[in-house]
Amino acid sequence: MSSTADLSVLDLLAAYRAGDLSPVQATRDALDRIERCDPAVNAFCLVDAERALAAARASEERWRRGEPCGLVDGVPTSVKDVLLTAGWPTRRGSPTIPAEGDWNVDGPAVARVREHGAVLLGKTTTPELAWKGVTDSPLTGVTTNPWDPERTAGGSSGGSAAAVGLGMGTLSLGTDGGGSVRIPAAFTGTSTIKPTYGRVPHHPASPFGTLAHVGPMTRSAAESALLLDVVAGADARDPWALGPLASPCTAALDAGVAGLRIAASPTLGFVDGVHPEVAAAFEAAVDVLAGLGAHVERADPGFTDPVEPFHVLWCAGAAKTIEHLGPEQRATMDPALVEIAEQGARYSALDYLTAMAVRNELGTLMGAFHARHDLLLTPTVPIPAFPGGVEVPPGWPQPRWTSWTPFTYPFNMTQQPAASVPCGFAEGLPVGLQIVGPRHADAAVLAAAHAYQQATDWHRRRPPLLNRPQPAGGG
Repeated sequence: MSSTADLSVLDLLAAYRAGDLSPVQATRDALDRIERCDPAVNAFCLVDAERALAAARASEERWRRGEPCGLVDGVPTSVKDVLLTAGWPTRRGSPTIPAEGDWNVDGPAVARVREHGAVLLGKTTTPELAWKGVTDSPLTGVTTNPWDPERTAGGSSGGSAAAVGLGMGTLSLGTDGGGSVRIPAAFTGTSTIKPTYGRVPHHPASPFGTLAHVGPMTRSAAESALLLDVVAGADARDPWALGPLASPCTAALDAGVAGLRIAASPTLGFVDGVHPEVAAAFEAAVDVLAGLGAHVERADPGFTDPVEPFHVLWCAGAAKTIEHLGPEQRATMDPALVEIAEQGARYSALDYLTAMAVRNELGTLMGAFHARHDLLLTPTVPIPAFPGGVEVPPGWPQPRWTSWTPFTYPFNMTQQPAASVPCGFAEGLPVGLQIVGPRHADAAVLAAAHAYQQATDWHRRRPPLLNRPQPAGGG
């Protein structure tokens, strides 16, 4: 049975404008979809139907008057539970953060979507303090994949990815400190962009510092562009914010890729063990973009794996996050998070500054690389989704999530925009194409992602979970 939950943002807005659909009906359908599908994947840690319907009724009245208040007025939207959202607790997946308190402030991105009329449905799951590339926590349990609920949705924005992939809200806000919007987008067949650092203001600042970006999670590059237009800009609370976009990303969506110099790097020069079906999907995607007129060249950026400097920055951030917690509180936390925090506490200031120097060198190298190549293509993740509830695949030789995400965290170090769009399947599960651009080239990255999606239909594929019969009395 068709549902408004399956409509794109543009289709929803066109239907509102024409008077063919009410935001109230769209919100009810999104809430029904949550009731039907979320038990299988555990994407939401909070759903507030009463507030959502109240916001939808207010939007309905604005549309009736022909006075929508913004670019996403009436669009059902969710928020990753690391972003402050007035009226709801932000527990960040941790039992150490109580639900009680004065939760009366919106973070910058949440404030922007609310100003633009979005209907906030609830908050999506995250690993504790958003520390890893899968989504499970001692507070909310395991979040799994719409394509196979036995597999992980990825992370740390796994709840947001699973939500939009199943139509449990059309849009979602996620965060990315080492791949955390791109990893789950790749695993769930959804679309995203990690914008240039500072493009979307962030408050309070992430404990992982300038590695962490706020980004849109959607079902298409066009929707990601629209949501990025909404949330980009200045906010006095974030001293690192870049300010408003020179022009909307949506205005550049149809720029295409003809004539662009694009580097294709299937391994970044150091990644071993790319799954053969992931590699094949990547090569097919490269061929599509070449067929659209891009000048594609095989080229690696020329850096070695920066995982150890990344670990210094990441683990030090984790140490700072939990430094105020005593042994009793730490005993309730994800043991692996406590482990990396203790590792981070052992680093010296010299270690940290050495890692920052590597980061600076990477940024300089990538600046020179993009003087020769407008964009860089890689797989998003080298493997398909693995069983849920574990940090690494069974039998994996390394214990940490960074060992299977080598394509994502380097571009948090360099602060570049990087999108992920679905480009095929491996073992019957979605895989992603990563499109990386120079700093500030968010619009060009999204235009390339949109051009690819105009020529393919991977982003239109829907998880089989949506075809399962509804339980008796289901929504």
